[in-house]
Amino acid sequence: MDYEMVKFIEEILKLSEKEAIEALKKTLYPDFNEAFNKAEKILCIAPHPDDCEVGAGGTISSLSRKGKDIYIAIATDGSLGTSDPTLTPQQLAYIRMNEQEEAARITGAKKVIWLGYKDGYMPYDKEARAKIVNIIRILKPDIVLSPDPWLTYEAHPDHRNTGLLAAEATLASGLPHYVEEGLFTGLSSWRVKYIAFYYTSKPNFYFDISDTIDLKVKALKAHKSQFEAEWNMFEALIKFISALYGKKIGVRYAEAFKLLPTQLIHAIPFAEIL
Repeated sequence: MDYEMVKFIEEILKLSEKEAIEALKKTLYPDFNEAFNKAEKILCIAPHPDDCEVGAGGTISSLSRKGKDIYIAIATDGSLGTSDPTLTPQQLAYIRMNEQEEAARITGAKKVIWLGYKDGYMPYDKEARAKIVNIIRILKPDIVLSPDPWLTYEAHPDHRNTGLLAAEATLASGLPHYVEEGLFTGLSSWRVKYIAFYYTSKPNFYFDISDTIDLKVKALKAHKSQFEAEWNMFEALIKFISALYGKKIGVRYAEAFKLLPTQLIHAIPFAEIL
């Protein structure tokens, strides 16, 4: 161990836990706090139509307004998302596809990609993982957004499986010798810089959406089949949560993420406290 490293460790030991973590982030990942602003291309992966807008709609809107390329990948068709027995799953899937396309137009996303799985039955398997690896290698995003599969009390298998597969695909896409049935040939490996988990109970990064909260709300309003019946309560809840997150960084509204460099999503306990 060289002198500079020894000196760095000695300085770290003098700090509080919070100060030590910040010092380590600044040293190992100097662009951490600017990860979103420095990214040119962002891929948001969602279990269902509406999840990207609920979890990251303000962030997506803000980044697209800054000229970033935003892509949305939807894992399932959303065909179970109703309490109306007269509405068939096929009818609802069609409705929700159109709603998602309109929401993406509002937030400024360039394209919506559909993985084609049935709502409620998102598989956790190599075929689904290969589909996401293909998307990552084709688009070459700097940041991947996905639901946090380790969210406490998350009961929906689509959310858990989509989050796990997104994390695994983010890791695997950067391995040039990763070969899986279903992978497209001729695609180069691509190393994603960061993965950002929304719907997380352990956020470590807050993005200011004060200027785009109205776009987030407008995009959510496009999902009429999901929110129209109780819109006033839902809008109030969204703004309340965004305001709470905003208080964390001294702004009016924010969205929360567990942001991790991709090097930390395999066998690194430190990721838990970063």
